[in-house]
Amino acid sequence: MQRLQRKILHGDCDCFYAAVEMRDRPELRDIPLAIGGSRELRGVIATCNYPARVFGIHSAMPTALALRLCPHLTLLPGDFDRYRKVSRQIKAIFHELTPLVEPLSMDEAYLDVTDVDGFRGSATWMARWLKDECLSRTGITLSVGAAPSKFLAKIASDWEKPDGLTVIPPERVDAFVRDLPVKKLHGVGPATGARLDAMGIHTCNDLRELPIDRLLDEFGKFGLRLHDLSRGIDDRPVRVERERKSVSVETTFDRDLPDLETATTALAPLCEKLQGRLERHGHPPMAGLFVKVRFDDFSLTTLESRGLAPDAESYTRLLEQAWARTGRPVRLLGVGVRLVPEEARQQLILPL
Repeated sequence: MQRLQRKILHGDCDCFYAAVEMRDRPELRDIPLAIGGSRELRGVIATCNYPARVFGIHSAMPTALALRLCPHLTLLPGDFDRYRKVSRQIKAIFHELTPLVEPLSMDEAYLDVTDVDGFRGSATWMARWLKDECLSRTGITLSVGAAPSKFLAKIASDWEKPDGLTVIPPERVDAFVRDLPVKKLHGVGPATGARLDAMGIHTCNDLRELPIDRLLDEFGKFGLRLHDLSRGIDDRPVRVERERKSVSVETTFDRDLPDLETATTALAPLCEKLQGRLERHGHPPMAGLFVKVRFDDFSLTTLESRGLAPDAESYTRLLEQAWARTGRPVRLLGVGVRLVPEEARQQLILPL
């Protein structure tokens, strides 16, 4: 039997938190608006609307910098109970179309619509229906990408934002991917992007010229992923249940912690909070521990270790090593555990 060509949608709400605020307060629609923590409490921007983006503001930017870029920025603290309620409404619409929904966050998800018989099987019509229903029922605009794979559907949903609809049919995949900048590929962050730049690799067509052995030498296992993505190959399924990979807690301090002793003192309540979260998750099998530290110059370091108990003593040892990398005041501190993947857990309990 011939396998059906996959049809994957990626739905992504436009500036979601800000969109909910603008829906409920129309006077905010045409002015620069951001949701985030206050400048005094060392907050960061969670999201912002498009008038704010004109000033260079973006998510994860320190609020203090955002206000320097746009002094007349309207900053709201965010009402996450309200956002979650709207998110549930949107996810319910997704499930009306297909049960195969993989949520990525509060405002985006993948949908596998390969076997949907309605709309004459047209992914384009399904995408239009999603956009229309989300807008009419919730007042929130949705950008949707349709493609034969998850990575292309996600790229497509961002292609014509806001309120976009981009379809990449199977016959257009090769031409689309050839011209695609490598920095658009899933998993290519600033460091990998800079290395590719230095190698003269700017598009997927450039990347295709490199033999797979060279990619493996340069990037390890990720080289195989680059080889596949540059050819439009991505067979990842839409997973209805997303597997949790870690449990962690972190906090950004009102004032920088000046030295290791102060940072170590601040570690204790984080460890207690982490233990509470692990209890709520039923103490899942752990693969290792990690400490995350952001210093006052915004540099970030994460130190991991296996074989340690998730207690204050273990995290203190990791923190000492992490802090020694720069010895600078600490802005953010986090502790967490990596979880054993479900597949590995099943292998551990297989009978001999």
